[in-house]
Amino acid sequence: MKGVASIDKRDAKLTMAHLYVAFVALFLGATAGLLQTLVRSGKVTLPAGINYYQVLTVHGVLLGLVLTTFFIIGFIIAGQSKVCGTLSAGERRFGWIGYWMMTIGVAITATFILLGEGSVLYTMYAPLMAHPLHYTGLTLVVVGSWVEGFVVFHRHARWKKENPGQTTPLLSFMGVATLILWLVACLGLATTVLVQIIPWSIGLVPTIDVLISRTLFWYFGHPLVYFWLMPAYMAWYVIIPKIIGGKIFSDSLARLSFVLFLLFSMPVGFHHQLLEPGIDPFWKYLQVVLTYLVVIPSLMTAFSLFATFELRGRELGATGIFGWWKKLPWKDARFLAPFLGMLLFIPGGAGGIVNASHQMNQVVHNTIWITGHFHLTVASACALTFFGITFWMVPSITGRKLTEKMNKVALAQTWLWTIGMVFMSASMHAAGLFGAPRRSAFSTYAGNEDSLAWIPYQIAQAVGGTILFLGALLMVVIFINLAFFAPKGEEEFPIGEVHEKAEKVPAIFDNFKVWIAVTFTLILFAYTIPFIDMIQNAPPGSPGFTNVIGRQ
Repeated sequence: MKGVASIDKRDAKLTMAHLYVAFVALFLGATAGLLQTLVRSGKVTLPAGINYYQVLTVHGVLLGLVLTTFFIIGFIIAGQSKVCGTLSAGERRFGWIGYWMMTIGVAITATFILLGEGSVLYTMYAPLMAHPLHYTGLTLVVVGSWVEGFVVFHRHARWKKENPGQTTPLLSFMGVATLILWLVACLGLATTVLVQIIPWSIGLVPTIDVLISRTLFWYFGHPLVYFWLMPAYMAWYVIIPKIIGGKIFSDSLARLSFVLFLLFSMPVGFHHQLLEPGIDPFWKYLQVVLTYLVVIPSLMTAFSLFATFELRGRELGATGIFGWWKKLPWKDARFLAPFLGMLLFIPGGAGGIVNASHQMNQVVHNTIWITGHFHLTVASACALTFFGITFWMVPSITGRKLTEKMNKVALAQTWLWTIGMVFMSASMHAAGLFGAPRRSAFSTYAGNEDSLAWIPYQIAQAVGGTILFLGALLMVVIFINLAFFAPKGEEEFPIGEVHEKAEKVPAIFDNFKVWIAVTFTLILFAYTIPFIDMIQNAPPGSPGFTNVIGRQ
């Protein structure tokens, strides 16, 4: 049987190129993660020549940056090709240029991490310093993603021009909003890397202002979380309703939630710096308040999704308050994986409220609780949703089928990942409450009396890490099967339809110019005065923690 691809084969080829890199990153990053948990348990010692912090950096860079960025851009391109139409030859050419910039950047960065010249715990976080080419490689990844972002912007604008007066496709709107957030967020990262860190690492300048560098980093670091999450929300809002046979509850609500994520995720970086000196408490308080506002679009999303589930359940004859629960397609891996991601995101969000609270943050600051929080957000909500997307997207765009047998394997993989993550994250949260440090190897705290309370939890992390590693291996096997060996056929690219009773989308919700202007206004309001204070009151270098740090 001849396969029928759901999008243009040339666009599918570009998407699959991104996914190849993403799943190589998943395998290597998961391997590094397994080694981390085994070392932290105290039961395993790394071979000579391999440093724990090398492994930590590999895990963070490959899973937190490479896997997510490549997968997200590949998904957005495929979705836009489906709902807006095939990319033009010029758009596709720039897509490939951006892809190769990103891929070459990853190769450069990986080389220097493996050489031991980039063990900076994943972040560009002064006063830690890596080789200049480590930063150059990551800069290529970011700039390449910008190039691809402009491809997405151009295709969206071209659709509007070709269809005057019509509301843009929801999936394309969401992809554009996600990449606008990414582009605006990266301005802070680009500034500190290009203006401060690279000149400092080369030796062109003798010192670096740590407070300004960290502030610019966290201006980027918090919206990075929403860059991870918003593509998962795209699938929750648009894809899942179609998979369950229902309809999108409200197009307007979905757009408004993405607009609010864009507005509220940017001017809130200070809540990652609550225990750092040099920032006026008023501005910390203001940004904590703004941080809590991001709960609003999250609750809107929960309301919209569960309204969709209930409406579909009622259509299938469900009665009672929770009767619809039984009507959901639990044996469909395309649904189960994202749904379990949604459930794990609930405690993840609760942990985020703790992290953003000035008082409670002091209990968990720089403990492994924070790592557990990340594993509930990006490694659970996002990863499980990305896996669920893979189960249908790869065969759909390559003209293959997700067979019943492979669906069962995908269900097993979903449960493996979920169970492993429950072990991993729960034990990280618990150990963090006992004061277990965030990034340290076992050897750095062995002998500390307090560490006796952590050991059972560290062993539980090793158990969870092992299960997760098996889940990652199985996911790579599923991906290879769906990409190359699944039978030829036609697999649905599930795009949900809006419920017929939903309100018409107001024009303001389809106008990015307004929301970009509001976003920059909020950024200027939240950061202008604090930056003036930091520059005017920067102290001279002195022993201990100071703003100005020289070369190490």
